[in-house]
Order: sequence, then structure tokens, then C-alpha cells
Amino acid sequence: MNLTDIPPLNAPALLKRYGLHADKRLGQNFLEDAEALESITRAAGIEADDTVLEIGPGLGSLTRYLAVSAKQVVAVELDQKLIPPLKTVLKPHANVRLIHADILDLAPSEIVDQPDYLVVANIPYYITSAIIRHLLESERKPRRIVLTIQKEVAERICAKPGDLSLLALSVQVYGQPRIVAKIPASAFFPAPSVDSAVLVIEIYPEPLIPVPMLASFFQLTKAGFGQKRKTLRNSLSAGLHIAPAQAESMLREAGIDPMRRAETLSIPEWDALIRLQTKK
Repeated sequence: MNLTDIPPLNAPALLKRYGLHADKRLGQNFLEDAEALESITRAAGIEADDTVLEIGPGLGSLTRYLAVSAKQVVAVELDQKLIPPLKTVLKPHANVRLIHADILDLAPSEIVDQPDYLVVANIPYYITSAIIRHLLESERKPRRIVLTIQKEVAERICAKPGDLSLLALSVQVYGQPRIVAKIPASAFFPAPSVDSAVLVIEIYPEPLIPVPMLASFFQLTKAGFGQKRKTLRNSLSAGLHIAPAQAESMLREAGIDPMRRAETLSIPEWDALIRLQTKK
């Protein structure tokens, strides 16, 4: 079956049939638009022998597209109420393994037996950061992550030095993010209050910061961003509990102006700071 041959899924009718409603508490917005579903699937670059981990399949609209493209799909759904309609929708697809669980309670290595797997998901906005961190910090990382998330968050993740956030750094140290499509709120049922974007993260073979230094990287960047609108001299002093003069000395030794702000630093500059800090 080709992607263009997959029949539309009527989310309102399916919910009504099972006596269900979209759960706002769980951030449930079901993607119905066929063009958007095709766009996400193509962006994933799925090969015939791939295993795909899908987080929050909902009613299975995207799952069907993934199942047509991949060797196996492992779909993890938190909401027990959605399991019966999911089983009905996915019945024609024998290569889908449905798991009722919270993805944050599972290590990917527990449920995916292929090391070179993909993650493709339309995830609830409220848990975006937690899911991304869970995947990137897992022992068995995917080779590519494709997420439909709030457009503004996707843009923050892809920011360049000068406008970086802690979230952007946390992603960019592990992989290269890019936005490949925009999806209007009207493509979902019920329609969320904001538009979405399809974010692709190509995972590096190794993080840009050496693994033994990652804990120091996150400690240092958290300190740097801990005092909004303050200079690095002051934010690092407060966050690391060191004297302002000591923070300034460390920054100058790394070739960084102490009056700069955290959002202006590149990953190589954070790397230089960490190496200095660990030497002392």
C-alpha cells in the first residue's frame, strides 16, 4: 500500500463510537490531515527494514502511515481508554506492537531491539522537553527523531547562538535539529490553540561534548541560564556558588567576555569553559 492510498481517519466519529472525548489533561489533539501525515512520514526517511518507536499513537492516524513504511512499529500509548479503538484501527497492520505504558517509565532498550531505530511522534506539548531529554539521554539512542510539536518550541530548539536557550543547547549537543514542515492547528481534532511544526533531529554518533563531561555541561549551562538577563559573570557566580571575580577569571581564561549573556555562547565556547572548570 502506498501512503496516498491510506484512507482518512475520522477522529470525531471514532471517539463517539467508543464513547470517548479528547482528554485535555493529556494534551490530546489527533492529527487528521492526510497531507500532514504524509509529510511527517516522508521526513522520517523510513527504510524497509527500520523499526520505528511511536510515542502517543492516539487513535492511530500516524501509526498506519508508519506501519506501511517500516518493518516494525512499536507504539507506546499512555491512555488506557484509547487502547480499544487503537486495536481496531491497527488490526490490518500486523507489524505494529502496541504497548500501554508511560514512555518516561521505559528505557527504549526495553522495548526496541534494533539499535539503529527511529522515533516518530506527535507528542503532547506539555511534555515535549521531558520526552526529548528522555530519548537523548537514553543508553540506546535513535538515529533520527521526528516530532510534531508546538511551532514556537521547535523554533527555539533550532535557534542559533545569540538566541539560544537551555532547551536548544540540550538538543544541539546531541544532534542537528531542523524544521521541515509547518502544520496549522486546523489539521488536528480538536484544534489546539497554536500551530505546530515537524522537527527532525539527526542524532550525532557521539555528543559534541565528551560523554564524561556531559554532567558538567548541563550543570554549567543551567547555572548560566539561571539568572535571566544577567551577565555570565553574575549568573555563573550565583549558579556555581563562586565569587564573581572567580567567575570572571574563568570566563576571561576561556576567551569569553564576562559581560556576555548565556544565550550568546556557542557549544564550543561552553566546551572550553567546562574543560577549564574540570582542570581546577
